[in-house]
Amino acid sequence: MSFCKDCIKGVTHEGTPEGKIEIIGGIESYVATPTGDYPKDKVVLYISDVFGIHLPNHQLLADDFARNGLRTIIPEILNGDPVPADALAPGGNFDLEKWLETHGSAETRPPLDKVIAALKADGVASFAAVGYCFGARYVFDLAFENLISSGAVAHPSLLEVPADLEKYVATSRAPLLINSCTNDVRFPHEAQAKADEVFANFAPGYKREYFEGCTHGFAVRGDLSDPKVKAGKEGAFKATVEWFIKHV
Repeated sequence: MSFCKDCIKGVTHEGTPEGKIEIIGGIESYVATPTGDYPKDKVVLYISDVFGIHLPNHQLLADDFARNGLRTIIPEILNGDPVPADALAPGGNFDLEKWLETHGSAETRPPLDKVIAALKADGVASFAAVGYCFGARYVFDLAFENLISSGAVAHPSLLEVPADLEKYVATSRAPLLINSCTNDVRFPHEAQAKADEVFANFAPGYKREYFEGCTHGFAVRGDLSDPKVKAGKEGAFKATVEWFIKHV
């Protein structure tokens, strides 16, 4: 399992986040709450890429989920040590593999579990989870334990193919959406085809969307001045919202 150069490429999106930072189970979290009526016992866990909850792109996407009636929470699972946003700048040489040495599941899963436990204690009975790049790993892990009712990932990293796909089918009851793209070293065409094969008869539900002309990271860090990337980012978001409305 590893990263690729596109895991820390992209642009910072413009906009003013409307959610707020809250402490949930002792963990800093970004909370985006619908303005109208919404089911108080359901939450979307948004598990970010390596840039963490303070990258505006993540907060703006969480706000968009909330506008569609989905209370969305981004737990800060990186223990205050995300990849700095300036690593997105062209010519950067941030050592992502070294960073990963201290950001494995042993370090990053406990904060997520604390948030889930606190939300359960507060009456949340059903969780969906969406993960981008690094965050996709946790969607799979939560699904393996049947802690979520529905899962969605975009350009996933850190998966073992086909082992994780086969384990998902064997152990999970959570319907799965995968948002994939043309250029993705971490989830290439071969992995995409294997996912379609493995999940072909997955009873809970499976769907894979494919966005032509897009590169790993498009769904959250894509350059929106590129029409294909903009369409891909918006398409992946729309597919995820529809998936959760259907399956949460």
